[in-house]
Amino acid sequence: MSRDYPLEKVRNFGIIAHIDAGKTTTSERILFYTGMSHKIGEVHEGNTVTDWMEQERERGITITAAAITCFWVPTYRGADISAKVRFNIIDTPGHIDFTSEVKRSMRVLDGAVVVFDGVAGVEPQSETNWRYAEEAEVPRICYINKLDRTGASFEKSYASILERLSTKAVRMQIPIGLEDKFEGVVDLLTMKAFHFEGEMGAQVVAGEIPANLKDEAEILRHELVERIVENDDALMQEYLEGKEIAVDVLKKALRKAVVENKIFPVYTGSSLKNKGVQLVLDGVVDYLPSPLDLPAAKGHNPDTMEPETRVSDDAAPFAALVFKLQVDPFVGALSFFRVYSGSIKAGDFIYNATTRKKERLGRIVRLQADKREDLKEVFAGEIAAGVGLKEVKIGQTLCDENHPIILEAIIFPEPVISMRIEPKTKVDQEKMGMALSRLSDEDPTFRVASDPETLETIVSGMGELHLEIIVDRMRREFGVEATTGKPQVAYRETVQGSADVEYKHIKQTGGRGQYGHVKIRVKPMEPLVEGKKLKNNVDREDHFEFINAIKGGVIPQEYIQPVKKGIIEAMERGIQAGFPVVDVSVELYDGSYHDVDSSEIAFKLAAINAMQEAMRQAKPVLLEPIMKLEVVTPEKFMGDVTGSINSKRGQIEAMGERGQVKVITAKVPLSELFGFTTQLRSLTEGRAVPNLEFSHYAIVPKNVADEIVASRK
Repeated sequence: MSRDYPLEKVRNFGIIAHIDAGKTTTSERILFYTGMSHKIGEVHEGNTVTDWMEQERERGITITAAAITCFWVPTYRGADISAKVRFNIIDTPGHIDFTSEVKRSMRVLDGAVVVFDGVAGVEPQSETNWRYAEEAEVPRICYINKLDRTGASFEKSYASILERLSTKAVRMQIPIGLEDKFEGVVDLLTMKAFHFEGEMGAQVVAGEIPANLKDEAEILRHELVERIVENDDALMQEYLEGKEIAVDVLKKALRKAVVENKIFPVYTGSSLKNKGVQLVLDGVVDYLPSPLDLPAAKGHNPDTMEPETRVSDDAAPFAALVFKLQVDPFVGALSFFRVYSGSIKAGDFIYNATTRKKERLGRIVRLQADKREDLKEVFAGEIAAGVGLKEVKIGQTLCDENHPIILEAIIFPEPVISMRIEPKTKVDQEKMGMALSRLSDEDPTFRVASDPETLETIVSGMGELHLEIIVDRMRREFGVEATTGKPQVAYRETVQGSADVEYKHIKQTGGRGQYGHVKIRVKPMEPLVEGKKLKNNVDREDHFEFINAIKGGVIPQEYIQPVKKGIIEAMERGIQAGFPVVDVSVELYDGSYHDVDSSEIAFKLAAINAMQEAMRQAKPVLLEPIMKLEVVTPEKFMGDVTGSINSKRGQIEAMGERGQVKVITAKVPLSELFGFTTQLRSLTEGRAVPNLEFSHYAIVPKNVADEIVASRK
């Protein structure tokens, strides 16, 4: 069976933004204009297609990334069906607590439409999402939305993109009017004015540029053309010679620059008022890449560990990356995957290169948000979901068993907040384990652990809202009623000094004894210098480095791994307050063994005791998560808000303006922010809006650390 759609006419892109910038509203317009829905859903009415979970519709926010497939004919091609392009769109969350959904989506998308609020411009989560796109080298189109709102300013929002995100952004359009007088846009490349008429603005009408905007449009068009031709030597020469460059030629050059992340085109409009969305879709077709435009996917051979690549070609060996898991009440487990090369049929056996196991792919479905279309086969460049894959996890590679490859994995942020959870009844207890296991499989930033001392179940996540949604989903989707304890901060421990420790584990019980002898050196882990290769004896992980410096076989090779396991086990327990130890380098440099009495368990116990003693000697300290806090508030509440932040060990970094309101940016320990939103509402008559984002870990002041340690004993 051959593919039903040419790969050059496929666009895999995401819609990303800060919370409440209008992503889901934009997605609903896309569904309507592409003919996938006959009625536009509204977030405020709770009837959108992409926000299909009950919690999303109740709260008016996006929690989980939703996949949509639809088709679009560019407006300038009229009714020419041969120009139809397939869109695979992912509408992502904007709330910081669900940031992992954005990160995993960026890993598998070819492009992105970044939506900005026309009043607020660039907001904190806009910066985080932009950073994720930069890391994944995803080409972007910018869309300044909500120009119908009071206080909207295209120029201020555009300036905030240049200042806070990238100087590579360039205007493709300017608005005709603002706020309640916003009526259309001027396209600077074609020098035409566009209005949106008929039902829901479905009819795009081109006309002459209003007289009061002609001079400005001419100046800005020159700027746009200069930005395009500076990326092409031949065009630059023609431009300098005063030649008029055809629009089609400029479009081709602009497309190349966008695909190479040298230019980010900026569009504008109002999704709610049905103005501008169709031209953004034209921009997706014209400038965002198809799978054929992108470099081959990188990975490595799991057998030889040599680098390998996969090109977007149906004839190449099959390779796909799992980027999302979802439990569906009707069909069971759904595993979303992006196919990078080759093809796979429903009913085929699929090889998981990460686990080296095979599973049968029972069904393949294409997602229309919460609706599903069965497929017989999927091809390179497509996004689909497999039904019934039980052993698959997020970030794993599915591939051809005869040509194994492990694609570059998705790295997720660590949880920063924890809380105790317990079932209400014995029936709930039986179901809770399965529910937590399923939910942690779906969301890599949600972790489940058991406290070894109290045997309580501890869940960890990215924020209070994140954990609140998890508990709500347990109740609604799995029928589990649970009670929760007060949220706890995910503290960490580390060392500031170094220590050399020797430990002998000797035990004689009448028969065979136990003998393990190790000498270790502990110190803070140094950052990895870019381009510097690690030595062969260094085993480095995210927050731990193990150096095997044993020479002459003073400790046999079979006991080295038990020593490492013992060190890791000691680090998991901590030394001050039982929190995990991070960013530590441990060198095993000497020791001894006994021909009869030595064993793996003896060396593991020796390593545990040595590590505990070394951490005590190496100036242990507590670390706490520090949050980047932004508060948008009316000016009259500035004093109260800054006073509140200062009282919470906060450090105010900047105070600025955004339209008619003030913006305060600060760094505040997470432990001080529980209940802050409620307090802020009462201080500001409900008019201030906080935005939180994880920043970094920092050392806890000694007086605070002493209280934390005392409370844990």
